Amino acid sequence: MRMSGPWQRAARGAMLLDESGRSRPTIFAEMSALAVATGAINLGQGFPDEDGPAEVLEAARQAISDGVNQYPPGRGMPVLRDAIAAHQSRFYGIQVDPDTEVLVTAGATEAIAATLLALADESDEVVIFEPFYDAYAAVIGMSRATQVTVPLRAPGFQPDHDELRAAITDRTRLIVINDPHNPTGAIFARDTLTLIVQLAHEHDALIVTDEVYEHLVFDETHVPIASLPGAAERTISISSGGKTFSATGWKIGWITAPAALIDAIVAVKQFLTYVNGSPFQPAIAVGLALPDSYFATAAATLRAKRDILSTGLSAAGFTVFRPHAGYFVIADAAPLGATDAAAFCRALPARAGVVAVPVTAFVHQDRQPEYATLVRFAFCKRIEILTEAATRLGTV
Repeated sequence: MRMSGPWQRAARGAMLLDESGRSRPTIFAEMSALAVATGAINLGQGFPDEDGPAEVLEAARQAISDGVNQYPPGRGMPVLRDAIAAHQSRFYGIQVDPDTEVLVTAGATEAIAATLLALADESDEVVIFEPFYDAYAAVIGMSRATQVTVPLRAPGFQPDHDELRAAITDRTRLIVINDPHNPTGAIFARDTLTLIVQLAHEHDALIVTDEVYEHLVFDETHVPIASLPGAAERTISISSGGKTFSATGWKIGWITAPAALIDAIVAVKQFLTYVNGSPFQPAIAVGLALPDSYFATAAATLRAKRDILSTGLSAAGFTVFRPHAGYFVIADAAPLGATDAAAFCRALPARAGVVAVPVTAFVHQDRQPEYATLVRFAFCKRIEILTEAATRLGTV
């Protein structure tokens, strides 16, 4: 059965149709199935295998026991909206009104969907950076807007400013940035963020920023683009508690933005999930109020995991592009004789007992040659798992 309407546009945007127009499974599902079939260590998917802070888990249990199990308010529980506003002020000096400028969502992915569907239409262009989180392309397809990409190239995965200027025009409605970036682990340079704000003003565009890895930065400090001069009034900032508190299955995300933009996004969001996660909302509020030591330790622990896997990959012969943030490390398999990252990843479980995903899964077909031998590995796993994976990779 052929798909039609917005779902067909979404699938085409995300490159998920075969030649007959039918849907096909993603490489992520394929790699996860290979992990199960072979018993390989799955470093393909970006979720932790350890629970988050005890205080946050206990707060969720307490909320369930206290009967916090029915629909929450449409914009999110006041306790969480207050905590989000306090978080923005505490860490970044950004002041937002919790009643009018904060919206709780079903994770960052719903926040992205509601934002793009609310603010972009078929006459618009949406600029994104490539490689990109696959949801961006799918939602742009559903919105009928035209996708324009700016490449991030190894080794630094920073955009070329001339290419950025060429991509953003008077047709641009939204500039979507993912900073810290998935899958590369790059952090956008301050001059790049400043240029994006400048171009948004020049072309009357809005900025959508996905910052779910904001607290998982290793060697520097995260700078939200909304904190730059002239940015706040045209920026929709998105984040979530899943990565920061190792609770990716809870799907509690949020948006902070000017009130008029939040109103427009709510008009779409209410017909997506409507509301979600009642007992998890006060729990994430507890997490956002944890002391600075929690956030510092979370980043330091993940940095140590990055180093374990990166060292193992280098010893195995990969060229490693050490990430500055996030859950993932990109490695070039060309020194091992690879010419096709997808084929390499399909063979890796049998060869070494480890699963990864090709970076070509995050780029369009016409740009795949630039990323043909790059592979993404997740290091958000227990140290003993990463150590074993590094040992296995030495047999490749």
